[in-house]
Amino acid sequence: MRFIADFHIHSKYARATSKDMNLIALDHWADDKGIQVMGTGDFTHPQYFKEIESQLEPAEPGLYTLKKSLKEKTVKGTFSDTRFMLTVEISGIYTRAGKSHRIHNLIFTPDIATAKKINTGLSLIGNLKSDGRPILGLDSEELAKIVFNINQKNVIVPAHAWTPWFSIFGSMSGFNSIEECFGSYSKEIFAIETGLSSDPLMNWRLSALDDIALISNSDSHSAQRIGREANIFDTELSYDHIINAIKEGRPNAREKGNGKEFLATIEFFPEEGKYHYDGHRDCGVVLHPDETKKIKGVCPKCGKKLTIGVMNRVNELADRSKEDAKKVSSNRVPYKNLIPLDEIIAEAVGTGVGTKKVTAEYNTLIRTFKNELNALLNVNEKDIAEATNPRIAEGVRRVRNGNVNIVPGHDGEYGKISIFKNEERITAENQKSLF
Repeated sequence: MRFIADFHIHSKYARATSKDMNLIALDHWADDKGIQVMGTGDFTHPQYFKEIESQLEPAEPGLYTLKKSLKEKTVKGTFSDTRFMLTVEISGIYTRAGKSHRIHNLIFTPDIATAKKINTGLSLIGNLKSDGRPILGLDSEELAKIVFNINQKNVIVPAHAWTPWFSIFGSMSGFNSIEECFGSYSKEIFAIETGLSSDPLMNWRLSALDDIALISNSDSHSAQRIGREANIFDTELSYDHIINAIKEGRPNAREKGNGKEFLATIEFFPEEGKYHYDGHRDCGVVLHPDETKKIKGVCPKCGKKLTIGVMNRVNELADRSKEDAKKVSSNRVPYKNLIPLDEIIAEAVGTGVGTKKVTAEYNTLIRTFKNELNALLNVNEKDIAEATNPRIAEGVRRVRNGNVNIVPGHDGEYGKISIFKNEERITAENQKSLF
């Protein structure tokens, strides 16, 4: 069975997260987006865990579905068929050998009973009530010991692996290898999450990751942004089959002819991520790594240290050039760069993402072509043009071809992406003539 999965999201109990991030809203938003399997996110939070226990019921082994009595109709007027998998992100802030580390790790678990045991174990270490993504003074190796001793089917995936401040390879607080971070449990780590600011090609530059699968997830804090990064599988719906598909998606497995169940990942354009380039947001300084090197990593305006971004950090650890990384792509899980449909519509019609005009066009496309990701990935551009404004179809075509313009993100600020050139833009003043 072919389906799309987004494992990493946050609930309304996490900081800076929308109030609509609850199981009921996620259930129907996933259907509109085209996501079959959603991570619950935040299962360590006591209140959210109660909602998970009371609102979900078992579906296939290791997967859950929202109870029928709670389901709400989608844009198409139907009820969703979403599955949920139990997931959470843990923030570990700790010191090892005199150096401070801040590492975010994802945990996947096969059932509610196991999740409850994880919650009990972690509650002895820190406060799980304060945030949906709990902050614990827990070394990643110790976290792995706790999680794997509870159940060998549990999975740990380093989250957004290259983010400067909070990740396994982060320039400010990370490590140089999986082995350094997880020690005796490093062999149990078979996947990393690439994050919004890197794409698979960048990760292929590290031979150290040749036995590591690359997964992509939205890390969304609002329902509208689930699926902005995701994973495409063709396997049976179950926890075990999904985990096995990820394992078999590792390059070394695919080289042996395995791994055909993990079809592709859906990616941001990495330049749009918050930390792709180096920079200093307060001073408005954005720099390519080559420029950073020339000025020795110091902000040219204020003299403080620059935040060293993902591209620079990849360059530091990589042992392959970009060209050499492309040469090994034949036994890698392929990927597709996309922009969310509402952003394409907004630019095509010259108005804001949250406007009624964009919502109306979006809903038309969802009703006509089943869901957002189907429209972005599969539907013929001529069919999109016939169903809606031809400029939207042109926007989809350009995104599929990678024909976009991006001012790279830096130091916590998203990059600015545009599909149409200045002379092609529609403004509020000339919209009426178009329609």
